[in-house]
Amino acid sequence: MAASGVAMRCISSAALASANARTNAGSSRKASASKIPALRRSASRATRVVVRAEGEPERAKGPSTNQMLVFVPPHPLINHWLGIARNAMTPPAIFRSTLGELGRLLIYECVRDWLPTFTAEVEGPMATAQVEMVDPGQPIAVVPVLRAGLVLLEESKTVLPASITYHLGFVRDETTLEAKMYLNKLPKQFAEGQRVLISDPMLATGGTIDKAIEECVSRGAEVKNIRIVCVVACPTSLSVLSDKYPGLRVYAAMIDEELNDQGYIIPGLGDAGDRAFGTLE
Repeated sequence: MAASGVAMRCISSAALASANARTNAGSSRKASASKIPALRRSASRATRVVVRAEGEPERAKGPSTNQMLVFVPPHPLINHWLGIARNAMTPPAIFRSTLGELGRLLIYECVRDWLPTFTAEVEGPMATAQVEMVDPGQPIAVVPVLRAGLVLLEESKTVLPASITYHLGFVRDETTLEAKMYLNKLPKQFAEGQRVLISDPMLATGGTIDKAIEECVSRGAEVKNIRIVCVVACPTSLSVLSDKYPGLRVYAAMIDEELNDQGYIIPGLGDAGDRAFGTLE
């Protein structure tokens, strides 16, 4: 039987620290073409590629749980939809559906080895078949960060057949860039071992996603069972998360190196919430 495998760009905490140091060292805030390849070289050194034939014994354990890992799936469809999302001329309805498609693809990668399953036997049209299915008794707890985090989930049902949704709402003070919570619909306590997926399109300063993770952890979620899905991340936010949450996993379409004075990622997507809901001024 032919071997099967997955190639995924996996960036370790050490690579993130190196990238963030390069970002902070630059005197200019304008992104340069020379910095971005440097980040990609760091990412390449940390890439884990596993190709294993069916039935072959596993020779090595998975990635360490002692550090945060960032996965950037090298998929042409992710790159395609990211290009549409970056285009300032993309109208709100198309931008919103684009984020939904990016969310679906990134969540697919996120849950590849994470969905709880069970085996069963079904009667097929020709014969009895052994099958493996997602366990509806162990739904993934999905936590969108409002508003824009909702948009990443609009096409997710095909890749999350068993899930329950809790909402967190944050608003950012445009002067201090601090995130303030205005809505919390998390359960009083997560069940032991509960898998939690947090969606937020942009990880910029890291303030909002940090508070979202804190809220989940304070209610019993374990960091090793939390995964983040975003469209674009910045080394600033990733360094914050790496220092505070070893074992966390982040899935992103792209890592952009720079933040401007207003705390927006450059080139980024702009204000993803306003663009998705047509509320740009």
